[in-house]
Order: sequence, then structure tokens, then C-alpha cells
Amino acid sequence: MRIERVDDKTVKCFLSNAELEEYEIDYKDFILRSDKAREIVQEIIEQAEEEVGYKPPKFAFDLQIMMLPDQGLILTFSDRDAEARESDQFIECLKEMKRILQRTREKIGGGSASGEEHTEGENTGSAPDENAKEAGQPPARPGFAVFVFSGIGRIMEYASMLPSNLMVDSRLYEMNGLYYLYLLKGRASYERYSRACVQAMEFGSLYAADESQVVQLTEHGRCLIAEKAVKKLRG
Repeated sequence: MRIERVDDKTVKCFLSNAELEEYEIDYKDFILRSDKAREIVQEIIEQAEEEVGYKPPKFAFDLQIMMLPDQGLILTFSDRDAEARESDQFIECLKEMKRILQRTREKIGGGSASGEEHTEGENTGSAPDENAKEAGQPPARPGFAVFVFSGIGRIMEYASMLPSNLMVDSRLYEMNGLYYLYLLKGRASYERYSRACVQAMEFGSLYAADESQVVQLTEHGRCLIAEKAVKKLRG
């Protein structure tokens, strides 16, 4: 494990293929944030503190992953900056919407709210931007999010749960054996789009909600479906 200090807020760690085998971990573990990956990340941070004087942020950091063919991978740790705040707000909005959906299910006796058909713009509860207003913060409304799935079957399960009249745009990518759904708001209402994002997290994980985070995907990933991926995967 080789650690290099880039600047006051950034460090890089090189893990060779031999080290990955020793840890019994690979690229997918870091993308899907497995427990094993979390343990390795914590070990790297502690070693970076000791070897290069790295001071991890108190709250959160960005983790970028770069594959080196036939060599291993590079993990880059950096403090979250202003550009990442919108992504953080969006994640918080999704969490709040998930809580709202859970309360809705409880009120109707445990039934699933995931397949409900609502008309565009219909108000079925507190939308994320309304919650942000109540908290005295400007609403965060990014127009896209990318979700990562362990297999194509999981995406098909997710797509089958979505309303057939949901007017989102979507693309499907494959990279290093994982599948990435690029979900754009399109003509859907923000509430319905947020609901679809929450449901995506039940089948996969949030990969990115900021353009700078998806450069590697668009440059190195293989585009399997360039448009209307969700609709095409519904079958």
C-alpha cells in the first residue's frame, strides 16, 4: 500500500493487484460500499495520518476510484468542497422522501407505495424542496443522478416497479462488471423523479449526483442503452 500526499486536503493510495487479493477485495466492493471496503478505507486513512500527516475531514470526504489495468487501483481521498454540497443536499432530500414514503406505507397498512400511478405534478406529500424551505435552506434540485447495480436483473426489477407513465429520461452503462443507470428528470415532476430515485436505492446504490463525478463513467464505461433505458428494460 503506497500513500502519497497531493495537497493539504487530498491523498492518494495505490493498491496493487497482489494487495487486493490479500485483502480479498476488488473495485466492486468500493463502488458498492461493502463492509469490507469500509474497513480498508478506515485502515488507509489511519495509515495516511501516520505516514504523511493527513488530517481527514470531520464530516465527509470524496472517494474517487481509478482502475490501473494489470496493476491495481488508485483511491483518492479529498475534502468535500462547495461543488459537492448540492449532491449532499440531494442525498438528504432523497432520505427525507424515503421517510415520507415509509410513513405512507405504514398509514395504509404496510402496502407498497412504489407502484402508485399519480399524474404529473400531483402533490402526495412534502416534496424535498418544501422540506428544504422549512429548514431555511435553498432547495437542491439537481436534474440527474447515477445509480450502480450489481447486475442487469436488479435494474430490470427496479424498472418493473416504476409507473409506466413516468416521464424520466435514462441511459444504461456497463463498467468493470457493474451496471450504471443514468437517471435524468426529463419531463417528470420533481416529486415523481425523487420518488424514482428513492426506489432506485432499494435495488442499487447512489453512485453520483454531480457531473464531475461521472466523467470516468462516460469516458470509460460502455453505453448499452443510450435513451429510454428504463422503458426498454421494463419489457
